[in-house]
Order: sequence, then structure tokens, then C-alpha cells
Amino acid sequence: MSDTPETPVTETSQEPKPSYVKLAMRNMVRKRGKSIFHFALTTIGLLGTLVVLSYLTR
Repeated sequence: MSDTPETPVTETSQEPKPSYVKLAMRNMVRKRGKSIFHFALTTIGLLGTLVVLSYLTR
């Protein structure tokens, strides 16, 4: 037994990690229907919120 603490060995690769934007775009292409559905829900929700706010503050 050795008295030195074990350190985790990390692999270093030469290629950089893909950026968050690149991963998000790749995921959107893979799950096209779900992305469009969520975008539509967000748009409808935002427009609904703006219409309700404009109605209440007229």
C-alpha cells in the first residue's frame, strides 16, 4: 500500500469539445418535431401573455 492519494487520470484529446450552440443545433435537427412544437408553444404563450397584459392595462 502506498501513502500517496490516488488522483484520477483524465484523458486529453486533441479535438476541442463542441460548443453549446453546436450541440443545441445538432439536437434540434435530430428532434425536429419536438423542437418545432416547443417553439410554437413558447410563441403562443408569449403572444397570449402580451395580449392579456395589453387588455388589462388599456
